[in-house]
Amino acid sequence: MKTVIKIPSPLRRFTQQSSQVDVEAETVFEAMTLLCEKHPDLQVQLFDDKGQLRNFVNLFLDRVDIKQQSGMATPLRDGCELRIVPAIAGGAGPLPTLSPQEISRYSRHIMLPELGMEGQQRLKAAKILIIGAGGLGSPLCLYLVAAGVGTIGLVDHDIVDETNLQRQILFTLGDVGQPKVDCAKERLLSLNADLDIKCYQEMLTSANALEIIKDYDIVIDGTDNFPTRYLVNDACILLNKPNIYGSIFRFDGQATVFNYQGGPCYRCLYPEPPPPGLVPSCAEGGVLGVLPAMIASIQATEAIKMIIGAGTALSGRLLTYDALGLSFEELSIQKDPQCCLCGSSPTITQLIDYQQFCGISSTPVEVPYQEISAIELKQQLAQEASLVLIDVREPYEREICRIEGSRHIPMSVVAEHMNEFNPEQTLVFHCKVGGRSAKVCQQFIDNGFANVINLKGGILAWIDDVDPSLMKY
Repeated sequence: MKTVIKIPSPLRRFTQQSSQVDVEAETVFEAMTLLCEKHPDLQVQLFDDKGQLRNFVNLFLDRVDIKQQSGMATPLRDGCELRIVPAIAGGAGPLPTLSPQEISRYSRHIMLPELGMEGQQRLKAAKILIIGAGGLGSPLCLYLVAAGVGTIGLVDHDIVDETNLQRQILFTLGDVGQPKVDCAKERLLSLNADLDIKCYQEMLTSANALEIIKDYDIVIDGTDNFPTRYLVNDACILLNKPNIYGSIFRFDGQATVFNYQGGPCYRCLYPEPPPPGLVPSCAEGGVLGVLPAMIASIQATEAIKMIIGAGTALSGRLLTYDALGLSFEELSIQKDPQCCLCGSSPTITQLIDYQQFCGISSTPVEVPYQEISAIELKQQLAQEASLVLIDVREPYEREICRIEGSRHIPMSVVAEHMNEFNPEQTLVFHCKVGGRSAKVCQQFIDNGFANVINLKGGILAWIDDVDPSLMKY
């Protein structure tokens, strides 16, 4: 029987804003099952873990409560109307009121027909968790606080470093050396004192992620490493929270929405992480200072759209941005039915060890080359004339600082210069922090060089322990 299921406005974000869904069914139970098959995110909103209709949801068939009929077994007739109505006693509480000062403050929002007074009230009632108070987290916090989001959680265990100030606009010189979340809270409350800012000065781990995330409506991923990114994704799937993703590197950025309205998750796009060290971090590869603001603005926009129920979410679409070409490209991504996390037969049903999953060992790994500290290197340079020190950084890095007497061969062309060295020579390689030079050491070992050494901690360790007059970057 053709049945029209009427969707109330609070649930329309799970039906792509559709106010009704048409199904062919014989009973109320069959109709509701088909509805949840079409829009899987409705399942947990309407039914408990045992498959029973939640006690704060009522169903009315042709304006008559199904409890007064045959319950979920009530037969349907052709052309009937099944309406979902949240029970008054068990539904969400009323939206918070706006003070005259708030109405004045947010008047430019309230003037928007898509937002209005109710939309601003929804923003005030919303709870958003931002993972990371760095390049993405900084503009995210500022814009969402300015927009009037009532509760913002902020997770970051780090302290403010001078190198952060080039892009992390939450912080000032006076914040250097202080916990990021504490500085962020002070700055955000100075912008909007009416909001609740919750700080978590700890690293997000498998042990605390579910407890931290569970009380928030939306999670925004502002992380800069693969273990945390997979952790955030998996926790959001297990808790059924939308995950607004963003990433930046050099001049490029990405943004999308995961786990929303039956859309894909991060594992659908990237089932496995790249090998450790293959993708350089912003610390090694650099990032344009204004790039995070562009991507974070997109993430903040998606969060606001979700809260007020307006527009079309970025779910199922990966938006890429090339700052050098000033171009956007939208790529279609789909939910993977075989996904190990959100697919039809998931194999991951709880949080795992994400350091191990991403190939990052918690115990020292034996390597075929030697390592040397900065102080030991200084002593050997003074004693051993045959030792060759090779800088594998990029030319622009060497312009900032260099170790006197080192030879410069960028990592990208080091293979072309390998025949210039005697396999019996003692070669010491260095980069900024030791990662790139370790790969070069492995290359030389693989090609028969016996005396290959990596400078532990790179030139930054040299600056800290040997020559603090050099410029740090």
